[in-house]
Amino acid sequence: MASLRHQHSHPPGINTKIIHHGENFAENTGAVMPPIFQSSTFKHGNPAGFDYTRSGNPNFRILESILSSLEDCKYSTVFGSGVSAITAIASSLKKNDLILCEENLYGCTVRLFEQVFEKFGLRTHWIDFTKESSLDAIDKLNPAIIWLESPTNPLLKIIDLKAICEHAKERKIPTVVDNTFATALIQKPLQLGATISLTSTTKYINGHSDALGGAVCTQDPFWHNCMTFAQKALGLQPSPFDCWLITRGIQTLPLRLEKQIETASKLADQLAKHPSISSVLYPYRQDHPQYEMAKKQMAKGGAIISVRLKANEKRTYSFCKSLKYFTMAESLGGVESLICHPATMTHSSLPIEIKAKLGINESLIRLSIGCEDEIDLINDLKQSLDQLK
Repeated sequence: MASLRHQHSHPPGINTKIIHHGENFAENTGAVMPPIFQSSTFKHGNPAGFDYTRSGNPNFRILESILSSLEDCKYSTVFGSGVSAITAIASSLKKNDLILCEENLYGCTVRLFEQVFEKFGLRTHWIDFTKESSLDAIDKLNPAIIWLESPTNPLLKIIDLKAICEHAKERKIPTVVDNTFATALIQKPLQLGATISLTSTTKYINGHSDALGGAVCTQDPFWHNCMTFAQKALGLQPSPFDCWLITRGIQTLPLRLEKQIETASKLADQLAKHPSISSVLYPYRQDHPQYEMAKKQMAKGGAIISVRLKANEKRTYSFCKSLKYFTMAESLGGVESLICHPATMTHSSLPIEIKAKLGINESLIRLSIGCEDEIDLINDLKQSLDQLK
């Protein structure tokens, strides 16, 4: 019994923490799974302090608690989508503030900054953060905030988050890291020095392509207050039902992601051998430009693979449509495998010259690996690739 008591004193593992998440606001019923609190308003003076769902709901609080545990942070704030989370951060800045961005960001982030917030006086500057000169750019431009992704979407560039975040922190510049592709199971931006870890919970966190959500995690009380204000003032809150779905989905995140990563790693190696493929981008392959950084910074290589085909846009598009087990669709991170043509889908709003500069060309495709049997995915891709020859 002594040894059992000793084991119980150790902190719980990640699977245990996200299943046994504590408060479920259902003490009187004994419900194992938290109920959906589908109420817009609450009686004044209730013990939990709820008043109006736009400014808080038990389902929000439950999911925020799990995410804080997953990220090992003090504060999490949930939103109606990943774009809502981005909006909450950007709206906390002021006119003439400069956002220094990694040049390869999610297309909707670019659109939001350049077509919405630019009208309100926010400025953006885009650089390649994989280059050492990015540190000099921080010093020269002195931005109000730095915005990063790693791995980036869709080119899977790996940025030295610790070096960038520490350099920015010395200059009291906050950093945002969109961690959607990795999740906290693969890397924890806050532990690498980031001020904010941003996640689209629509993707891997939920994992079932049936709910929209976003989250901002931080150790900084200032930014936490900004996020709770934005959630309420701008109406960026999620629905209780979506939070309930995401709370249910996150319980299997480690199991799903383990399967997805294992398959992705093998698929990347298989694809690299096919004569119809020009190149494969996968962080844990030795031919990846930032392979050493990926091994240092990430616990695994992730479950996204980007591929350049030896084909023009028409044939690339036809290839995407020909697959049986890869649905051509935007989004990623679900149990089902998806294929995306970034140039005409996620990054279609970018000017042609910018896409060309970044390398988001007509032959680039992005694969989100699901939980299907590995052999079925391999055969599906091989059959369509063979037709390209």
